[in-house]
Amino acid sequence: MTALRLRDPIHGFLHADRLEAALIGSRPLQRLRFIHQLGLTFLVYPGAEHSRFSHVLGAMHLAGRIFDALTDKRPDLVAADERDRLRRRVRAAALLHDVGHAPFSHSAEDRFAGGIDHEEMTRRLLASPEIEEVFARRGDGVGRDEVIDLLAGRVPPELRFLAQMVSGELDVDKMDYLLRDSLFCGVRYGVYDLDRLIDTLVPIVDPETGAVGLGVEEGGVHAVEALVLARYYMFTQVYYNVTGKALEHHLTEWLRGAGRFWPDQPDAFLAEDDHSVLAGLRASTDIHARAVVARAHFPLAFETREHLAPEESAAFEAVLPELAARFEPGALLIARSSKDPHRLGPSRVLVAHPDGRLEPMEQASHFIRHLTRIDRYRIYARPDLCAEVARTLRARFAP
Repeated sequence: MTALRLRDPIHGFLHADRLEAALIGSRPLQRLRFIHQLGLTFLVYPGAEHSRFSHVLGAMHLAGRIFDALTDKRPDLVAADERDRLRRRVRAAALLHDVGHAPFSHSAEDRFAGGIDHEEMTRRLLASPEIEEVFARRGDGVGRDEVIDLLAGRVPPELRFLAQMVSGELDVDKMDYLLRDSLFCGVRYGVYDLDRLIDTLVPIVDPETGAVGLGVEEGGVHAVEALVLARYYMFTQVYYNVTGKALEHHLTEWLRGAGRFWPDQPDAFLAEDDHSVLAGLRASTDIHARAVVARAHFPLAFETREHLAPEESAAFEAVLPELAARFEPGALLIARSSKDPHRLGPSRVLVAHPDGRLEPMEQASHFIRHLTRIDRYRIYARPDLCAEVARTLRARFAP
């Protein structure tokens, strides 16, 4: 039964049942209203004001869509008396998957006290009395612990596809954030054919593991390629934007200088969001804080090409100690943007051909097979040192 209806700019009306509505109203979910989906990217793309909150709602919606598509195509995939409960379980997991994100999302994920990460904080928040009570009152057969297990990938082999829907090669996280980030940044790089992709998803038994995973019919290969290309270009053009990376590193430097860590206890963590961090930045006279607040970031002194070979990366790494010794601490920002956005991961995406043959996507797609890793270094320098840093690096690394 629908308990809550919400209008979303990507997916239209979203419907939430009693459990989902209660989770949406909880403190961990409401906090996500005040966490920018793309960190400080709103200082680069003015429209990028969207939040983690809207993203997890979209992910929940897509989890339901994909579950329905798979079970309609394969009615024997799950027992009939388990279908509704498993559907609600995977939707709840998708809704809750991001609650442990720190302020400004991925910009300063390494600042958790105790050396934990946002996934561990998610687990701790879900283990809190508030979330326990929500499941106890509204779960209707869906338990909190089984949602935690699903998020951690602890599912039997015949339900591996559920875990992959939330965190995997073709998960609802990517499917939503690419379209959402593209829309709010005002770009078209993240647009792909969502309907075609969902329509061609199919559960496949992996012959190597025996697990039932998410695969794609042969007719969906180009839809997967479009998703991969969208992710590739969003990384190169938006997520690794030259100004955005500078601001991200200024934020990290300020946090380090101030000795500020994200609390590792749930109640204290819930008090930290983008607004609390911005208040600290505004009150600070530190050069890195002012760089963010006044958008007066260090200028770019040098950048490598976008796709370095491993030996080129090693050569550049060898120069970094020399730079650190030559220029005073805090005068440089060293940013490395390194990612394989086209790699589909260790679980493999299998393509089901009409003749029954199964083929890994990397073999079925000539395009995906030939994409290379993004690996780029950028050096930003204090304005008075920028020219000197540029000369030093150009002498060692010709454009």
